[in-house]
Amino acid sequence: MKAKKTELQVEFKEGRGYSRNDWDDVSDNPEWTEEDLKKARPFAEVFPELAESIRRSRGRPAVEQPKRQISLRLDPDVIDAFKATGKGWQGRINEALRKAAKLR
Repeated sequence: MKAKKTELQVEFKEGRGYSRNDWDDVSDNPEWTEEDLKKARPFAEVFPELAESIRRSRGRPAVEQPKRQISLRLDPDVIDAFKATGKGWQGRINEALRKAAKLR
């Protein structure tokens, strides 16, 4: 699949995650020149503490024995029955399998 080329947006459009005020605040920023691009440095180099705090705070904390994702074919009525029990249905399938395998 070919990546979609990003269009240069020159006018404010609603519903893009920023307000008219945000657009107006940055609309007078000049375009970067070749010299500006040559002087640019990576975010992590300019703000190392902030970059590290962002890196540390992303995602779930590591666990000793993480669960592994697999592909498993189940009958639709089995899936529907577990889904009907509400949120956490995948964990309940895991518990049922642990019981069947006599792991608890």
